Order: sequence, then structure tokens, then C-alpha cells
Amino acid sequence: MNRINKKLQGDKKLLSIYFTAGYPNINDTATTIQNLEKNGVDMIEIGLPFSDPLADGPTIQASSTQALKNGMTSELLFKQLKDIRKTVEIPLIIMGYFNPILQFGVEEFCKKCQEVGVDGLIIPDLPVDVYHSDYQEVFEKYGLINIFLITPQTSDERIRFIDSISAGFIYMVSSASTTGAKSGFGPEQEAYFKRIADMQLKNPQIVGFGISNNETFTQATKYAKGAIIGSAFIKHVTNNGVDTIDQFVKTIV
Repeated sequence: MNRINKKLQGDKKLLSIYFTAGYPNINDTATTIQNLEKNGVDMIEIGLPFSDPLADGPTIQASSTQALKNGMTSELLFKQLKDIRKTVEIPLIIMGYFNPILQFGVEEFCKKCQEVGVDGLIIPDLPVDVYHSDYQEVFEKYGLINIFLITPQTSDERIRFIDSISAGFIYMVSSASTTGAKSGFGPEQEAYFKRIADMQLKNPQIVGFGISNNETFTQATKYAKGAIIGSAFIKHVTNNGVDTIDQFVKTIV
């Protein structure tokens, strides 16, 4: 069974952390992953930096820009992850845009993911229909779960289609804006979380965008299986470095 599916079993509300590979420093990738697992995080999203990250807010964009300046590439990321499964057991997901994956070669990229022990991919700009018609077989061949995003604007029909071809969890974007920490969720977002929960989809949902502290984590996981934190975590390591990850995790759960 894929590590993502194993982690989704049980009643625990899951904390997933997003960070940008090669940030703050080029060799911080493996250390960040190891420190996150050691401090009780349930899943990790490894951001593959890209020069035009459309869905990302200013914090993640800045980290992406710096990581590229540091010299981060897909090839280097796979080298950094080569021995990661000797020290880490939790699910690892690469989140990135489709262009670098296409340039690398989709099948070759999937093959490398399998070799180093990556469990899934999140590709915000890969349309679900294109994935289903052109790439699903390749992803499944290498044991990779592809995770799709839904927003408050996604129609019920579309959500049910995404649910039908998904095999892990659905990434529930909390709002239509870009990533970034928010102070809390309003009635509109609460209603959206409840609406999706009431659809009783076969795949659990994990909420992303706008989660930065215990209050927003608790709100987001009232109806969902877990929550993803990105910008707030990146701000923490920017200011404090990757050796203080324990301090950050304590403020969330």
C-alpha cells in the first residue's frame, strides 16, 4: 500500500508541511525532511521551485526564486533524495508545476520518484482531464498518487469526477486566492468545508492555503482529514533556520 493511503487510515487529524527544496540553503532539503518527521509531522510536500509559480503567494514565490538562485533543479532534488528512505518513513509528495516535469520527461520523472521513494505528486497546472487521458497510466505504473486541487468555485460535477479518478486525498484549497497565511476562516469558508464534507466523497480531503497556527489548523480540520501549512513554515525557517523546526510544529498541534 502507498504510504499516503496508510497515513490516511485512522482518526488522527493530519499535519502536512510544504517547504521549498533547496531553501533557505541548497543542502537543507534532506535535513528539513528529517527534522519534520522527527517532530511529528504526518506528511511532507517538497516544493520543486519554478520561475513562474502562479498559484503561490509572495512568501513561497520568494523561496522559489532563492532556491533557483541556489542552484536547485529536478536532477539535483533526486540526488538529494537518493538515500532519504534510509532515515525517513512518512509520505513524501513532490509539489511542482508541469513544465519542469515535461522538460525532464514525464515517465523519467515518475521513474525517479519511484527510485527515491516519493509517494505522490501535486501538479496545480496539470488539468485533470489531460492527466486522466494522457498520464494516469504512467503515474500508476510507478506507484505514484496524483493529488488534485479543488476550490470553492469547483462545481460538484467536477469534484465528483476528480474523486472518481483519485486514489489518495483531495487537496481542498480554502479560498480562490494564492497561498499565504490568514488570521482565520470566515463563515463562507466554513460553509465550503461543510459542503464538501456533506458530499461524502470516497477520498478524504486535506485543506491548504491560509493555515498558519493552531486556530486555523483546528478550523480547517473540523470537517477535513488534515491541513497543509506552507507559507507560515517557510517564514519560520527564513527567520530561524531548519534546526528550529520543533518550535514551529509545537505552535500548530
